Amino acid sequence: MTQVTTRRTGSVTGARVCTILAFVFAAVAILFAPIVFAPAAIVLGLVGGYLGDRPLGWYAAAAGVAGGVIGVILGAIVLNAAS
Repeated sequence: MTQVTTRRTGSVTGARVCTILAFVFAAVAILFAPIVFAPAAIVLGLVGGYLGDRPLGWYAAAAGVAGGVIGVILGAIVLNAAS
């Protein structure tokens, strides 16, 4: 008798979507409007973590914090150099 195992591929959960969006928003926060995109990344990362994408959701929230800080510092440097 042979055992047949199947792998589920292509199933995307809501937690994974929130986590992926959080990483995208964290990257966008570095260059464009960190005041808007960083909190969105943090919230989406936390939601993804609570919904079941545990380690990656927390990393996405941390990336949102880092992206916001880097974006604000980069914006301050650019505005200071332009003056």
